[in-house]
Amino acid sequence: MYVCICKKVTDSQIRRAVAEGGVYNMRTLRREVGGCDQCGKCAAEAKRILRSTLEESASFENCATASS
Repeated sequence: MYVCICKKVTDSQIRRAVAEGGVYNMRTLRREVGGCDQCGKCAAEAKRILRSTLEESASFENCATASS
């Protein structure tokens, strides 16, 4: 799904950027993926996707660490 129509950024691109590392806040998201800097209408949804992906990633890491 397109999150930022102005820069053609999808939710998958955001999730992939978090999974590959380096993207941990909106500033790094804008730098690495683009978007959220033109009209700004997408910023809230991009932030929601970013947060949920970071939380999922942290939960997965905690589970992996606990099972080791």
